Amino acid sequence: MLKASEMINAEQRAQVESAVAAAELMTCCEIVPVVATASDPYHRAADLAGLWLAIVAAVAAFLLLPGDYERGTWGGFPLWIQAAALALVMLAGFIIGAVSADRFQNLRRLFTARSYMQTVVRRRARELFFDRRIHHTAAESGLLIFVSLHERTAVILGDRNVLKSLGENFIEDLCRRLTASLQTQDIASALCDTIQHAATSLRNALPRSASSVQELPDTLVLLD
Repeated sequence: MLKASEMINAEQRAQVESAVAAAELMTCCEIVPVVATASDPYHRAADLAGLWLAIVAAVAAFLLLPGDYERGTWGGFPLWIQAAALALVMLAGFIIGAVSADRFQNLRRLFTARSYMQTVVRRRARELFFDRRIHHTAAESGLLIFVSLHERTAVILGDRNVLKSLGENFIEDLCRRLTASLQTQDIASALCDTIQHAATSLRNALPRSASSVQELPDTLVLLD
């Protein structure tokens, strides 16, 4: 899977940052776009993939190994060899499955519930909302636009005055617009479109004034 820094080149990054700067000339809102490769390492998914492959490998080995079940027959392996072979096959299956899930995002996604991924992305967005000090601006007007690539999920969070002035519906509509744009455009274009659309509403609800101070940098944050 390509990392966030590999999905967005320097030119695209500059386009997003220009869109943020242009938007903040119209509003006191601090807009922070963030793109992450993934919101979680999903070790549990790798473990589940390894477990399932270990079970399949054990069943296949049990069926293929010649047994020695009845007295008077020959050609099979002693029981201790069969047990050792099954253990080795299961161990190899688990390692191959876990490593494969760790390397290939589609396999990892197959063993992760969609609802769980959405919960993880929302939790990561809330962490960034505080860690990046978007929640601590003087005007209480921060806006986080978060895209997590592995989960193919976007989350937008607004601070108190954004919600007070424009309501939760504004955030939900903006997130739907971003999600739809991501299906038809590259990431940078989708972010620019969302930022420009947000600025139109924010300009009227939270206009920039002479006393407005820029507290957060106009940068696109990429988390690999």
